[in-house]
Amino acid sequence: MKTIKHVIDIYKAPAPHMVGDGFRVHSVLPGGTRNENNRVSPFILLDYGAPAYFPPTNRPRGVDQHPHKGFETVTVVYQGELEHRDSTGSYGKLAPGDVQWMTAANGIVHEEKHETAFSKRGGKVEMAQLWVNLPKAHKSDQPHYQNLTKADIPVVPIGENSYLRVIAGEYNGTKGAASTYSPVNVLDVQLKKGDSVTVSYPENFNTMAVLMQGKADFDGTAANAVETVFFGKQGTDITITAIEDTSLLMLSGEPIDEPIFAYGPFVMNNEQEIVEAINDYNAGKMGFLN
Repeated sequence: MKTIKHVIDIYKAPAPHMVGDGFRVHSVLPGGTRNENNRVSPFILLDYGAPAYFPPTNRPRGVDQHPHKGFETVTVVYQGELEHRDSTGSYGKLAPGDVQWMTAANGIVHEEKHETAFSKRGGKVEMAQLWVNLPKAHKSDQPHYQNLTKADIPVVPIGENSYLRVIAGEYNGTKGAASTYSPVNVLDVQLKKGDSVTVSYPENFNTMAVLMQGKADFDGTAANAVETVFFGKQGTDITITAIEDTSLLMLSGEPIDEPIFAYGPFVMNNEQEIVEAINDYNAGKMGFLN
């Protein structure tokens, strides 16, 4: 029997900060304590870059090369164009609607920049980057990434003008584009004012809605842009109604019941594994960018 999954908390993101020189982001998931990690697992963090104009330049802005280990990064582009290089030799471009699901696993070095031609033109950039934890059994897998173009991601219409995209997991039998290492649902929901959609998740999953633009009602509780709505474990169904035109990410996943020890770009299970990750990076075991 389906029942309502009620709102238990709303988290308002702090003031935005710069990541590198190309991304002005709000950190829209709380983190840093055991209780906060437990309520967002298997997710770790989510940075949302609201629309920001960057003037023309011959030197692409972004984040210079840096390592990751033990988790996955999911980059969603809404406006602007990005490009990526990493130590596996992979290179890719992301246009609006594209998603890159990168599995850092045993260690990778990469850089994320505004795309070269876009940088020369200048323009608005809007994006989000989600970090998804890996179970201990997969933290030593080989790094790789899934380049999901806009055309790869299933779209489900809602009414005449609204829709949602199934990036990972499933929605009403429509399976997402991404392969995942644990049960994870990531929906990109775009609702016009007055439109509604109902989503359903198991009672044991951690579930949250991250509003990026607009304002929406969740079974009687309203939330605004750059706020994250947390839902209780009991119940299964969540009805979202757009009070204004609304853009949000719906996140739900089975918690990974393992210790988390995070330090900068590494997410492992204990302090010794962090020390090993730092040593591996310094020794060049995560590779290099050409």
